[in-house]
Amino acid sequence: MIATAAPTTTDELLARGWAALPAAYHMPEVAPTLNEALGWCRHLAETHYENFHVATWFLPRALRPHFHAIYAYCRVSDDLGDEVGDPAAALALLDLWGRELDACYEGRARHPVFVALAETIRVCAIPKEPFADLLAAFRQDQTVARYATMDDVLGYCRYSANPVGRLVLYACGEVNPATMEENFRLSDATCTALQLANFWQDVSVDFQKGRVYLPQDAMRHFGVSDETIAQRVATPEFRALLRHEVDYARTLFAQGLALIGRVDRELALDLDLFSRGGLEILRAIERRNFDVLSARPAIAKRTKLALALRALGGKALPFLRLGPQRTAA
Repeated sequence: MIATAAPTTTDELLARGWAALPAAYHMPEVAPTLNEALGWCRHLAETHYENFHVATWFLPRALRPHFHAIYAYCRVSDDLGDEVGDPAAALALLDLWGRELDACYEGRARHPVFVALAETIRVCAIPKEPFADLLAAFRQDQTVARYATMDDVLGYCRYSANPVGRLVLYACGEVNPATMEENFRLSDATCTALQLANFWQDVSVDFQKGRVYLPQDAMRHFGVSDETIAQRVATPEFRALLRHEVDYARTLFAQGLALIGRVDRELALDLDLFSRGGLEILRAIERRNFDVLSARPAIAKRTKLALALRALGGKALPFLRLGPQRTAA
């Protein structure tokens, strides 16, 4: 009789997953104090995200801990899904993280992310849905590697990108019954555009992870296959496909620009900066004649600084100068 291996238990999957991640991410035996948790999230944000310092220049100091907590949640959640290298272990970790999110809303936070996040949730009255939606996207990454149509890609962005913008609106007090629906719609357009810009920038990077976010029907229409991407040679057909997708992302940025004129000045500066940054990614792709396969298009540090200084200069300008006509330049 042939012996069969015992099924892997949840505890074994979790142990395998945690072993692939930084020790600081692991679940502590005892919950930290609020101050300890805030410090943990601040350190993660300021050491993992080079643009975070620039972004928080424009925010009132009182809001920064909330942004640290939200960023830490997004960062760790993303890493649980993307840095483990084992879909089964990643799914086990994401399920555990989801249970910790439930515990956070029940007043039982234990991980520093959730101890800090509980305070942000309380002060900013943030519902669970956008946090849970992000986990749905990271779970989807473990099981879905191709998207049939752009509508399917947009459906993924609904969970992977749009909740982040909504969390920012909640944290900045820009959610009220009179403006919420339109603010969410405009924020969703900007966040989806940013996600698409990152997808088109990272076609080769994602392919190495087994994922293709270019819609399959568009690939067939333009005569592009997985083999085209694998060979890392930007054929005329691939360049035409990417031009088409870059143009579409740019229309979404244009749709979202109206949000800049609807929110508080400090948040408007951040929106201006990140919209410009996303558009600059699209320009970087264009400057390479839509070849994102032989090398990853990137924004030069001097360009990032110029974008930040340009946005920072808006503090001395009339608020209306931050509207769509300025950002479209």
